Amino acid sequence: MKIALVQLNIQWESKKVNYCHAEEFIKKASYEGCDIVVFPEMFNTGFSMNISAIAEDENGETSLLLSRLAREYNINLIAGYTVKSANPGRGRNQAVVYDRQGTLVTRFVKLHSFDFASEDQYYSSGNKVVTFDIEGMASSIFICFDLRFPEVFRKVAKNVQAIFILANWPSVRTEHWEALLKARAIENQCFVIGVNRTGRDGNGIDYSGKSKIIGPLGNEICSGSETEEFLIGEILPDEAIEIRKKFPFLNSMGTI
Repeated sequence: MKIALVQLNIQWESKKVNYCHAEEFIKKASYEGCDIVVFPEMFNTGFSMNISAIAEDENGETSLLLSRLAREYNINLIAGYTVKSANPGRGRNQAVVYDRQGTLVTRFVKLHSFDFASEDQYYSSGNKVVTFDIEGMASSIFICFDLRFPEVFRKVAKNVQAIFILANWPSVRTEHWEALLKARAIENQCFVIGVNRTGRDGNGIDYSGKSKIIGPLGNEICSGSETEEFLIGEILPDEAIEIRKKFPFLNSMGTI
């Protein structure tokens, strides 16, 4: 399976610009024969708290665009963006997965708000994990700050071969990003696909990219630089199953 990681330099709150840029990468991923293309958290706006300007309906313009692009380029597409919450004035930081026909496969809402940046004041947190099938690969997905909470990964570990993580992870904590991606892969014996943005956002925060695919044994399959980049990593999903048979560590998980 070929997976394209798009390490996007997101233009601040500029949906139209980011849409065009994203389509260029989707077209490239399709041309390269990729099965899945993955974009960062809030790929169309950056990590903004300007809810009134960026939040949209679940079936709004971004949803329609992603569905069309997945169908037009015959590729599975994963991306994050902001939608309106049931709570007035708040948004939901979500990730969506579309299949090759442009059909919505799943929707996930970020579980842990990044209070350090006041995300909890503007976004309603999700309350459930999700699992889904993509090209026959059992998968799950989390967003950015969720990466720091291994207990939620444990909820899906036995049921998946791969976990996707979409992020706007600041460069000042790059070492944490890299270490936690590897830890989540090793402890859950699955592929971890982490996609982070690059560039500087409207708040003056820098992002270092370093998108990665980590294998079930902690081996690095591909890794991005600190600039905008298009990466392709190839994996064999069943490798996770074989490794768990050979080293059945997950069977020893307790119930505490």
